[in-house]
Amino acid sequence: MDRYMALVKRQSRLVTVDGVVYRWRVRKRPARPAPLSFAVERADRRGAILLATLPETDWTTIPPVPTMVADLVRQGREQGWHPEEPGAAFPLRAA
Repeated sequence: MDRYMALVKRQSRLVTVDGVVYRWRVRKRPARPAPLSFAVERADRRGAILLATLPETDWTTIPPVPTMVADLVRQGREQGWHPEEPGAAFPLRAA
């Protein structure tokens, strides 16, 4: 999988999960209904980015909220995402 550059600060938001601050943003919004996906990274250092996609969810029907992003961060960590280490983006199909 390709490596992704760091998220642009002005187009992202912050969320704190278990004492760690992450930067996140909704990935490019498609022209047609498609699953909602997020890009997440640690705010204090560069490392692997989490690319989380919600199952069969249309981004127009569910607003991106910090609680949802926090849950995705926890799921990614449980499944082996290491945001503090450099590397390829970590894909996550949320449960």
